[in-house]
Amino acid sequence: MTKVKICGLMEPEHVIAAVEAGVDAVGFVFAPSRRRVAIAQAKELARFVPDHVMKIGVFVNATQEELGSTFQDVPLDYIQYHGDETEEFIKKVGLPSIKVLSVRGSEDVAKVSNYETEYVLFDTPGVEFKGGSGKVFDWSLVEQNVPTDRLILAGGLNAQNVKEAIRQVRPYMVDVSSGVEIDRKKDPTLIREFIRAVKEEES
Repeated sequence: MTKVKICGLMEPEHVIAAVEAGVDAVGFVFAPSRRRVAIAQAKELARFVPDHVMKIGVFVNATQEELGSTFQDVPLDYIQYHGDETEEFIKKVGLPSIKVLSVRGSEDVAKVSNYETEYVLFDTPGVEFKGGSGKVFDWSLVEQNVPTDRLILAGGLNAQNVKEAIRQVRPYMVDVSSGVEIDRKKDPTLIREFIRAVKEEES
């Protein structure tokens, strides 16, 4: 069954809505972003996350020390590398990891072979910040080309298109942020609708 990650959470009510709706993973952004949270804030939000839900920290070119201390302090289950981190650096850090690849064409998808991380997340290139743009990329670029048990799909997903994304790509997990926002703020109703759409497709 495809798992669901809600990323960029900043408020307890939105974490609670996601957990109650059956989310499998939550994402806290520690990189420059309008969704950025401080470690103390993430630590407080983590109190509302049960053990069976993964807590994933999003970082861009952070130091090994920053990654290690944040992983322990929140605590986190996975580090999501959204910058220019190399496989050598990720191995040196030695924590459970997700590498993000921004997809413009097939050459970007091919970079998956450079990483031995537990998961690889495919997203559209960021605009204002490193990270996604909230737009959909060509799913056929990853379809059949990436082992589905490692594949996390992001980029422009919402409750209206996520079922088709699952049918076409069959990812391990789908990841949404702006697709569950109204006026650039998370919306509990949209969070529930997105998770329900994924679960309905899998039922």
